[in-house]
Amino acid sequence: MGLVGDPAPRIAGAVPANWTELPDEELLDLRLSDLPLSLAGTAVEGRISALCKELEERELRFPIHFYLSDEWFTPDDTSSMAVPFYLAHPRLERLEKAQMLEVEGGEHDWCMRILRHEAGHAIDNAYKLRLRRSRKPLFGSSSEPYPEFYDPKPYSKTFVQHIDPWYAQSHPDEDFAETFAVWLTPDANWRRRYAGWPALAKLEWVDSVMRGLRGKKPLVMSAEEVDPLRKLRYTLRRHYRRKRRLHGVDHPKFYDRELRRIFSDGPEYASSMTAAQFLGKIRRSVRRVVASWTGIYQYTIDRVLEDMISRCRELKLRLAVPEEQARQEFTVLLTVQTMNYLHSGRHRVAL
Repeated sequence: MGLVGDPAPRIAGAVPANWTELPDEELLDLRLSDLPLSLAGTAVEGRISALCKELEERELRFPIHFYLSDEWFTPDDTSSMAVPFYLAHPRLERLEKAQMLEVEGGEHDWCMRILRHEAGHAIDNAYKLRLRRSRKPLFGSSSEPYPEFYDPKPYSKTFVQHIDPWYAQSHPDEDFAETFAVWLTPDANWRRRYAGWPALAKLEWVDSVMRGLRGKKPLVMSAEEVDPLRKLRYTLRRHYRRKRRLHGVDHPKFYDRELRRIFSDGPEYASSMTAAQFLGKIRRSVRRVVASWTGIYQYTIDRVLEDMISRCRELKLRLAVPEEQARQEFTVLLTVQTMNYLHSGRHRVAL
């Protein structure tokens, strides 16, 4: 299966030749459509080639058209896949991290997980798999509207776990894409990994269907581009303002009782480090740990963390236990609060 890439980068007079050397504040004023970017020669191009090889090894021969946009997605009724622009240049990856605290798909394994997931949507479109009668009893109806938020069930064994532990639960089409991605992953040993899980029946269905598609021509071969980078005429500043709002926490929380189990305003702790200082010290490492446990954007976790730090300042709290104990107990507390955020129905469908 050949790699179909985006067109050559467009030279834009609005972007200075040294745009990669601009400080963040100046870079944010550039429009996405003016960025002279291409997938050619990037690290993500090599990962796309690896995906195509995985599909070819399964004899799944349908063309995928890859192009740059503002985020990861696969347009409906197409064999196209949008790749976020920041993966096309290291300078933009650094800006993404500065704005969002992480680079979604920036690491090889993470990127491959996303690519396999989006390939699930692409093959779904290419062969109109959602129309198969045998699919609905397992995955549900594709006609269900996408929720803006959903309430995940962390311990459910009805769904596979791939991009994050619960994304398959957001919609039947995401359930299919996640299941396909697990099936496609080399050396996944999914039969052993999901033995005894209801999710295994979904994997077996995907395995059977994919075997039947070996070497077959797709029904849909559209290379339509929805929201290609060249048509996104707003600035990076506006883009990140919207993205941070999307992944932020939009309601206040107070954690007084929980925080007082680790910190105190008692006079006997007056010489101890302030709780706000301590949390600032461990902020980055704890955020990463909770993100790996929950699958939630670090930016979202950081907003919860910022609420806690602010509350510690207001209450004038200080360390009341040894630092290592405080780190462990606070990591659990932050995880619980993030889970509460999820269970409140606030886990946003992002991909």
